[in-house]
Amino acid sequence: MGGRVRRSLLLSVLATVAGCHAFGATYVLTVAGLGGEPDYEQRFTMLATDVDKILHTGPQTDRVVETLKGADATKPKMEAALAKIAGEAKPADAFVLMMIGHGTFDGTEYKFNLRGPDISGTELAGLLNKIPAGRQLVVDMTSSSGGAIAAFKKDNRTVITATKNGMEKNATVFARYWVEAMRDAAADVDKNETVSALEAFQYAEKKTSDFYKEQKRLATEHPQLDDPLRAGSFPFLKYGSAAVVVTDPAKRALITRKDEVENKIDALKYQKSLMAPEEYRKQLTALLLELSRLQESIDK
Repeated sequence: MGGRVRRSLLLSVLATVAGCHAFGATYVLTVAGLGGEPDYEQRFTMLATDVDKILHTGPQTDRVVETLKGADATKPKMEAALAKIAGEAKPADAFVLMMIGHGTFDGTEYKFNLRGPDISGTELAGLLNKIPAGRQLVVDMTSSSGGAIAAFKKDNRTVITATKNGMEKNATVFARYWVEAMRDAAADVDKNETVSALEAFQYAEKKTSDFYKEQKRLATEHPQLDDPLRAGSFPFLKYGSAAVVVTDPAKRALITRKDEVENKIDALKYQKSLMAPEEYRKQLTALLLELSRLQESIDK
């Protein structure tokens, strides 16, 4: 059977499965962890802010959204947010956790870097397992996130990670392409105004791969998805109004330029060891200022 036919059949099956599920509320928690350096701090916060704004676009009667970033991105506050959801969510509800930032893996245990004590994959899994929502999606976009797959895996939970294992330790670009998938109409492959977790993953995975090819670098991250069928039936985002930001030509131009600046920042970090410290700081500061101005213009 040809690849195109197989893909067509798969999309047909996924659409059928998706149509068979009715949901109550969707609880969404986004956490931007510790950056460690000014550029990462700014970019992680921007990404979490983007997610929060997208999720608050249009009617949100069935969505409960909380975002932790900056000084609020601590282990106690993350634990409290998950405990609150565990106390409110019902089996008919859905739950989404998105983690942006750095992670570590010591060969045994994954940890998500937060302000103050980090939280381990085992600890997170224990908190997630207390949430009664019948359908769950965990999107761990940190470095070393693949090291958490075993801990997060559960029958009713779709797990997406930015890396294939815990040994891919470099900062990831997958996070920004995942966020881009939330606002780009191109992510909605079947044009049903709903982006499934599978569609968002495939969009971000391709963009991530293209990034390394365009930069002529060896890829240091390989996004993973544990169950395509379940991801295809998870309606991650109702699209209509959220796509407005990228269908506006002016906004699209700003977003394109923002992506170019972020690529320059990533390229600059690879050149850091070859540059004089003052020159590196000068170029980085200029790029971060431009990134901030672009974000302000996009948000208007």
